[in-house]
Amino acid sequence: MATIDSAVGTTPAAGAARSRKIAWKTELERFGLPLAWLLQIAAFGLAGPPEFMSWPNFASMFGSQAVLVVLTLAMLIPLTAGDFDLSLASTMTMASMSTAMLGQHGAPVSAIIPIALLLGAVIGGVNAAFILYFRIHSLIVTIGVSTAVNGILLWMSDSQTISGVPDDLVNWVVVERLFGIPLSFYYALLVALAMWYFLEFTTIGRRLLFVGRGREVARLNGIRVERMRGGGLIAAGMIAAFAGVLYSGTTGSADPQSGLQLMLPAFAAAFLGATSIVPGRFNPFGAVVAVYFLVTGISGLTMLGAQSYVQNLFYGGALVIAVALSQLVRNRRPQNFS
Repeated sequence: MATIDSAVGTTPAAGAARSRKIAWKTELERFGLPLAWLLQIAAFGLAGPPEFMSWPNFASMFGSQAVLVVLTLAMLIPLTAGDFDLSLASTMTMASMSTAMLGQHGAPVSAIIPIALLLGAVIGGVNAAFILYFRIHSLIVTIGVSTAVNGILLWMSDSQTISGVPDDLVNWVVVERLFGIPLSFYYALLVALAMWYFLEFTTIGRRLLFVGRGREVARLNGIRVERMRGGGLIAAGMIAAFAGVLYSGTTGSADPQSGLQLMLPAFAAAFLGATSIVPGRFNPFGAVVAVYFLVTGISGLTMLGAQSYVQNLFYGGALVIAVALSQLVRNRRPQNFS
């Protein structure tokens, strides 16, 4: 009796070979970026100075970029729901500045962190109110809010760097280490793990993914789209505020401008991470790998003698390439952020 495979002109063996080829291609897409990161490390290890392959260099890299990891993770939530939030770097800087100023007045860390998270929630709530009530595109609203927050920061600080970060915070962010790596790195991993669980195994997380795939379809299925989008913007603001607390603990001070430079790297890492681990979807572990892939490239080029402008070239080029790759993974389907 003819089998289904033979009926369509293929043998069972050919079908199995095709399945193995598809499975191999899928796994290559999933783990292509981690593999590229390892090859990048090997290349710089061979071409660069011996210090590049030393454990202190990697420990410093992992710890110093934890803030960028958390900021990138904050961006994933609105992106998953189909929104852009360009105010997150300003939110992070606001939380960092508030941490330093509260520390100057003797506030304990146990009070500073909740206040910083509340500030992040307020900024996220303002974004949500304008985006959802007035039905303005998230790109326009968050650019405006970001600029306004920047002005408040310059007014608060008189355009000066603010010291006064509590020693306890500095100790628990960069001084205390595990396996030589500052604890900030492990905080970032915990945020990534929590976000992965939220997106994969909770009802709210799955609904958020559904909203990002198609808002009208989600609405017809009984999902409160506006509530999901608003909650995502508020949650993103709180995570960005936590990144600000880590930032002030890492540097021991707060600068009203320096945190804004992390906006482009975070977007590049978010889109590059969408091509890995879970291709075609913004995902936390892909974002973590993407951050350290980009940072390793910049670190290696710097050790080889590249000038400081290589950072802008690397991040800007990485963002364009990452978006192009994510579109290839999506079979070049048009992006819909309406």
